[in-house]
Amino acid sequence: MVGMMMPAEETLRATRREWLGLAVIALPCLLYSMDLTVLNLAVPQLSADLKPSAAQLLWIVDIYGFMVAGSLITMGTLGDRIGRRKLLLIGAAAFGLASILAAFSTSAEMLIATRALLGIAGATLAPSTLSLIRNMFLDPQERTFAIGVWISSFSAGGAIGPLVGGVLLEHYWWGSVFLVGVPVMLLLLVLGPLLLPEFKDPDAGRIDLVSAALSLTAVLATIYGIKHMAEHGAGWRAAVAILAGIGLGTVFMRRQRHLADPMLDLRLFRNAVFSASLAINVLGFLFLFGSFLFIAQYLQLVLGLSPLQAGIWGVPSALAFILGSVIVPVVAHRFPPALVMAGGLAFAAAGFAVLTRVEVGGSLAVVVAASVIFSLGFTPVVALTTELIVGSAPPERAGSAAAISETSIEFGGALGIAILGSIVTAVYRSEMAHAVPAGTPVEAARVAAATLGGAVAEAAHLPTEVSGPLLALARDAFVQGMQLSALVAMLGLIVTALAALILLRGAPPTASGATPTKAVSEGAVLH
Repeated sequence: MVGMMMPAEETLRATRREWLGLAVIALPCLLYSMDLTVLNLAVPQLSADLKPSAAQLLWIVDIYGFMVAGSLITMGTLGDRIGRRKLLLIGAAAFGLASILAAFSTSAEMLIATRALLGIAGATLAPSTLSLIRNMFLDPQERTFAIGVWISSFSAGGAIGPLVGGVLLEHYWWGSVFLVGVPVMLLLLVLGPLLLPEFKDPDAGRIDLVSAALSLTAVLATIYGIKHMAEHGAGWRAAVAILAGIGLGTVFMRRQRHLADPMLDLRLFRNAVFSASLAINVLGFLFLFGSFLFIAQYLQLVLGLSPLQAGIWGVPSALAFILGSVIVPVVAHRFPPALVMAGGLAFAAAGFAVLTRVEVGGSLAVVVAASVIFSLGFTPVVALTTELIVGSAPPERAGSAAAISETSIEFGGALGIAILGSIVTAVYRSEMAHAVPAGTPVEAARVAAATLGGAVAEAAHLPTEVSGPLLALARDAFVQGMQLSALVAMLGLIVTALAALILLRGAPPTASGATPTKAVSEGAVLH
């Protein structure tokens, strides 16, 4: 009997081609996180060059995330239909071209537009790579390891990004950070056809363009309302935009129930662990992502570090995430996912508690310690929810499940930048509006009141007796906003930890040989 079972077991094992393919898959993932971190470092320089308003600066940073979030479900479904490798290669080519356009943007509006194109192209990367892993690695233990490599590639990109970005910004203009992705995508276009297999759903129906439009416009309308409220205060335009976004999202969900081939397979949400994992992803990333943007600005514009120095001091948090990615699988084999996630989120909340102590003339150690703590604490969420979500889907719907997983991450992260960014912007603008130093030119005061980067750029052209008080005021206003956003993140993560403890209380621990992927696929779900 054992001898008869061996061939079946052997067919589950990945070959050398699959493992080489995994290395190729890691390339766009590495680039994705590099692109995010280097942009944060470039904010001060592009703020001085393009002089964006506060709202434009937030759009520059997170329009990418919102376009990814709004397009992921569409791209995941498209990959199921036309082939995941084909979609990945198309996205890689588009990403490279959009990167070149972004690098040579001449205005804030142009950079926002090119970042939006990058977001649409980027939406092809994550669901394609994750769903390919789901089909390439059939053995549960190998798949768990492969997903760990997939996650680690994002972490490695986060560690490399600040160093590469710092070196580029030390010697070249801010647009150079976008050109990093071009050779990586060219390499993917060469190796992808050779090493990656093609997978698609043989029974896939046609793509519903109406659903694709609804999903994207729902996201953008909601976020436009939030940003408009931050810059101009509560008003009818913000309220109409937010209500329109919610309404469009409702129409989208109802439409999926009546389509023969829905873009979003609502049946996946019947799995309680799947739904709970998505909710925790959204909430967790909401409070995590915004912090990296503000820390990069704090290091350069408040403490006065160079881009390279700021990049170096950002490496410890990335290394903490890599360390956590190694520790979590060991801990997850011994304790229930609810306990592991709740503990990690509580630990991350402690990191944000430390971040509330940041000051204008404070110690660099406070920021570094805070970022290390919340990065280490957040790794259980990333590692465990990804396995639970992807493993719950049948192979032919892997693209859709991966897209939903990535949508929860991207939407939560981009929403966090919007909300926490709006908090910082509101505090900053409020403080700057009441106490502009005497002798500050009207135009300089206007630019300085919009963003901290604008204040630093304008101060460089003013007399010392004016620039000194202006910089002190701007830096103090920014730090006050940063402290409040850290407090909100801390409280939000505590609530999320409690939610994880409650919603995942029935999910079993992952014993050796019974990974989260396998546990869910065998029906170990909450009802």
